[in-house]
Amino acid sequence: MRAVVLLRGVNVGGVRFSMRDLTDALEGAGFADVRTVLASGNVLVTTELDEPAAVASAVARVVRERFGFDVGAIGAGLDVVRRAVEGYPFPRAADRHAYAVFADDESALADLLEAAAEVASAEERVRSGGGVVYWDVPKGRTLDSPFGRRFGRWQQAGTVTTRNIATLEKVLAAG
Repeated sequence: MRAVVLLRGVNVGGVRFSMRDLTDALEGAGFADVRTVLASGNVLVTTELDEPAAVASAVARVVRERFGFDVGAIGAGLDVVRRAVEGYPFPRAADRHAYAVFADDESALADLLEAAAEVASAEERVRSGGGVVYWDVPKGRTLDSPFGRRFGRWQQAGTVTTRNIATLEKVLAAG
């Protein structure tokens, strides 16, 4: 299977390693056609594993063994990423972040959607979409917006991560 693994919190704070070293470590662990996109932990791999969650777990294990970091890793099939990009429901603007929220736990997405229904903010928009949650928020408000605060609780637990739609487009181009 061709899978995308989204590593959370890579190359921010103290969790730093090169994508070249990550590629080498993953190839050494038996993954094929390893590609990284940007330096923020977007990884494409080909593997005999048939479940995205299993792929993410295996990649996280390699990161722990090779670099000594426990990172959140969320796996998705390339088709899920493609649908997330194609289905983005909001107009894109230079002064806003266009995010897709990925989770390794469906209950996290359900909780975020429930929180979105309670958000009475004209500043941000949230919508469900085929295994992801779409989130549109003004730049500079990601961490302190009403939805952002709720998202942050799940993010600290390592259960969710966001990717900008522009980043996902680059992942697809590298796919």
